[in-house]
Amino acid sequence: MERILIHTEFIKLDSLLKLAGLAETGGEAKLLVQEGRVLVNGEVCEMRGKKLRGGDTVTLDGRTVTVGQGK
Repeated sequence: MERILIHTEFIKLDSLLKLAGLAETGGEAKLLVQEGRVLVNGEVCEMRGKKLRGGDTVTLDGRTVTVGQGK
């Protein structure tokens, strides 16, 4: 499991997908989310603007990323 540190209160799901290298572009991130391929905390999430905070997990195609809160 990978950990992505953020230094803000939250990060939107589509931005996290790009930051973690799970999607190359915003358009690809949007499609992945709309297709129901992305899990947030173990549940399918179809809201690309979902706000993720420290401790949240995102899974796509067997790869899981955890959001870490940096200071």
